[in-house]
Amino acid sequence: MRQWKEGKGVVYLLDTNTVTYILKKNINANNRLIEVTSRGKEVFISCITYYEVKRGLISINATRQLADFHQFCTDYEVLFLDDIEIIEKACEIHAYLKRKGTPIQDADVLIASTAITRGLILVTNDSDMSRVDRLTLENWL
Repeated sequence: MRQWKEGKGVVYLLDTNTVTYILKKNINANNRLIEVTSRGKEVFISCITYYEVKRGLISINATRQLADFHQFCTDYEVLFLDDIEIIEKACEIHAYLKRKGTPIQDADVLIASTAITRGLILVTNDSDMSRVDRLTLENWL
């Protein structure tokens, strides 16, 4: 299994809302992305984010944004749910939040479990993610 942090320092996983802000040319999000990548930091998105963004753009027939998103995914690697450890962590997160009475969407659980399992900082503007224990968060807005 790849060691995500080894030799690279801080590594980021962009949540769906962050990717959306970047595609919409939000100044704060774009400037921060430029800053971290210019310092050699790695930036990834989850296959779940890929799915959420692409289905939304297809549903509104946003051809220009689809082209921008395609380029974005060429520049930043998409991480897959290719390790049972990610799914195990997602099950734990879901069960814990359900017991507490504070569940979050399954897509968010899978993105959070990917970040935790891989030791990545999740970049999000979603306050629901703060409910997930052991998840390191940043907000670029």
